[in-house]
Amino acid sequence: MAQITFKQEPVTLYGSQVKKGEFAPEFTVLDNDLNEVNLETYDGQKKLISVVPSIDTGVCDQQTRKFNEEAAEEDGVVLTISADLPFAQKRWCASNGLDNVITLSDHRDLSFGKTYGVVMEELRLLARSVFVLDKNNKVIYTEVVPEGTDFPDFDAALEAYRSI
Repeated sequence: MAQITFKQEPVTLYGSQVKKGEFAPEFTVLDNDLNEVNLETYDGQKKLISVVPSIDTGVCDQQTRKFNEEAAEEDGVVLTISADLPFAQKRWCASNGLDNVITLSDHRDLSFGKTYGVVMEELRLLARSVFVLDKNNKVIYTEVVPEGTDFPDFDAALEAYRSI
């Protein structure tokens, strides 16, 4: 089990860490209308998966906006996954006027978090992280942010996403 910090306090990451060069494992999450969504839903598209602890916080808000704005012209999909309830994600999107942001909830059973190794065990939240997958779901880039309140490396993630 890996360890990071959140608000400078150590937390344990539960699950298997996904590594660059591997094929991304399958997961099941919920969309804002409570429909099940999985990796297969986005077959044939490159994916930037932006993982945030809670969409309703400043750093998570900025991370979600930045990736969606910067990757908008790309031929692919940006997915934001958190353990927030789908209703909270839907409310956040509506109150921020963001119609094209895809937010997905891992609240029900932490399928994504466990499979990708980013569940903060002590908090039952997902660790801030980024995964870039090519059209065949090969992992091109991974980052688990060492301090959960810091931003990911936007430039490196976007460069990996654009290079596919």
